[in-house]
Amino acid sequence: MSKIAQITLVFVVLLWGYTSQPLAQTYPEHPITMVLPMAPGDASDVVGRAMGDELSKLLKVPIVPLNKVGAAGTVGTNFVVQSKKDGYTILFTVNASVVSAKALTPESVPYDPFKDLIPLGLAAQNPMIITVRSDAPYKNFKEMIEFARRNPGKIRCSMMGVRSIGHINLEIVNGVTGMNIEIIPFKGATPAVTALLGGHVEATIVTFATLSPQLRSGALKAVLTSVKVSEFPDVPTLKDLAYPQDLLGVWFAFFGPTGIPGQVKATLESSIEKVVRDPAIASKMASLGMVQSYEPGDKLLKRMKGEYGLVEEIAKRTGMIK
Repeated sequence: MSKIAQITLVFVVLLWGYTSQPLAQTYPEHPITMVLPMAPGDASDVVGRAMGDELSKLLKVPIVPLNKVGAAGTVGTNFVVQSKKDGYTILFTVNASVVSAKALTPESVPYDPFKDLIPLGLAAQNPMIITVRSDAPYKNFKEMIEFARRNPGKIRCSMMGVRSIGHINLEIVNGVTGMNIEIIPFKGATPAVTALLGGHVEATIVTFATLSPQLRSGALKAVLTSVKVSEFPDVPTLKDLAYPQDLLGVWFAFFGPTGIPGQVKATLESSIEKVVRDPAIASKMASLGMVQSYEPGDKLLKRMKGEYGLVEEIAKRTGMIK
């Protein structure tokens, strides 16, 4: 190779080094859009916006919330999947849009959550709880199991929608305990709770955030939860009771479209971790009935895969899907 060719090669290599990394060195330079596939004012929307405000302080650029609602979160999620892969469009979403929707209604989900999204960090959990009236003949879940075994068909549990996370959870409970709870679907959480309060069912399974006022007042009593809630430390999970599988909870996490530069991903991940671990954010979540719960991207991906497999297995076994 001639000396001129060598000099030219060195120049090209140096130039490539400078031009291939400007995004990583300067990111972020302008506002970041945070897509929220939930309705404005929804509890998860409130938490997402609160986290976005704190994230903007760390990254020193505005985080602009954008609500794109529809199809259990898949509309907003797909918008992020199709966005430019530069780190300026991120997603704050619920597990329905990245796990259960794909497992239960794959024909309605135009993306592959495991290939088209990069997990950036778990942010919060909204526990799923089985709740009974305070005057129920059982004081806890162990007594509820015993009652169900002695009185087959006498426990009906309301929940929100066929093939919902509540439906999956009741199938988990029936499978591991043998209780044979009768599953009663409603079109929303409010009518499911109303049915319990009116004595039309013996239990309901909804999120802790939905029932936190009635639980705090003592009008209703939680007997089982998907994740421990510090405010009600005596309410167990299934694993606390030595069963092999816990209930699935509702969780919220940050994602980016696959293809964002590695250094941009690292910047987002470290900033998200700081925000999620912020005690002020934890207090905000607790007031909404949610639990602070951080996991890095790799553990979040493992969670997604495990949950997907479980939902798909239960759905096929129980005839929810073919």
